[in-house]
Amino acid sequence: MQIANKRIGLDSKPYIIAEMSGNHNQSIEKALEIIKVAASCGADAVKLQTYTADTITIDHRGGLFDIQDKSSLWSGRNLYDLYQEAHTPWEWHKALFECAKDNGIHIFSTPFDDAAVDLLEDLGAPAHKVASFENNHHPLLKKIASTGKPVIMSTGVSTLANLSESVDVLLSRGTSELCLLKCTSNYPSSPENTNLRTIPHLRELFDSEVGLSDHTFGIGAPVAAVALGATVIEKHFCLDRSEGGVDSAFSLEPDELKALVIETERAWQALGKVQYGIQKSEEKSKLFKRSIYVVKDIKEGEKFSPENIRVIRPGDGLAPKYYEEILGRSSPKNLKRGTPLHFDAI
Repeated sequence: MQIANKRIGLDSKPYIIAEMSGNHNQSIEKALEIIKVAASCGADAVKLQTYTADTITIDHRGGLFDIQDKSSLWSGRNLYDLYQEAHTPWEWHKALFECAKDNGIHIFSTPFDDAAVDLLEDLGAPAHKVASFENNHHPLLKKIASTGKPVIMSTGVSTLANLSESVDVLLSRGTSELCLLKCTSNYPSSPENTNLRTIPHLRELFDSEVGLSDHTFGIGAPVAAVALGATVIEKHFCLDRSEGGVDSAFSLEPDELKALVIETERAWQALGKVQYGIQKSEEKSKLFKRSIYVVKDIKEGEKFSPENIRVIRPGDGLAPKYYEEILGRSSPKNLKRGTPLHFDAI
């Protein structure tokens, strides 16, 4: 899979997406700064969400239009009001795309209706993201697939059957490059409900790239995800959690995003390949393995004993496996303390 000039796959370092969401707090200056800082932290892409309150819901009170879950960060909020606060104004998009280009970072978005897809296409978005809450929206999936652009789709709040249907819609309508992100749609989510072992299973089931859209605190889950084969990591990002914002509580700050970029790449590098034997980089370290050494002066004809030979470092003498065989034999010559024992001295 490839997004613009970046190859995504097991043979490339993880592709890191900094999710802006509503962390701009309705300030375009802050939105532009988020893009610049995300680029300076080493992220590969910054992601927006393209909707308005009216394209995602209706202005209505009561019932499920008000968030009733007491454990939610947004408990008691009305959906329309929340989306009004969190949306990224469409008139900002051109400036945000230009800023990303100027700072050498990819930018794309999660569209929530057909008009949003058209806007993003006009701006030259290199890919499209499908949110977990939209992955059952088949009409929208068909519109996104028709662009032929790479698609990254989160898999939260979905049965396997639902997910299979959504993948079929995308692949049958024009999507040729697809990445599925394991996602737990709690905000924040916990390590215990993240279930990263799903990642290699997703890859096997759908023969696609896989990754993690993570809402836990910190960077532990993304690093572990890379070890399990994740090639894309998406994390919410803000400049300063203390400034507040709809998603700031589970968003990374700049130093944490830098650490995410560094540590996920290290995890990827460390995976390597199945390897046994002595690597070239270990050759010099062989000298620090143990071997059989003379630890007390030995005269010709004197028997080898635990008092005059030992298995110690360094490693340029006989291998320790010969130690028991040598004990009790007579030395054919004088040997000085600190001499590595070799076959010619047995």
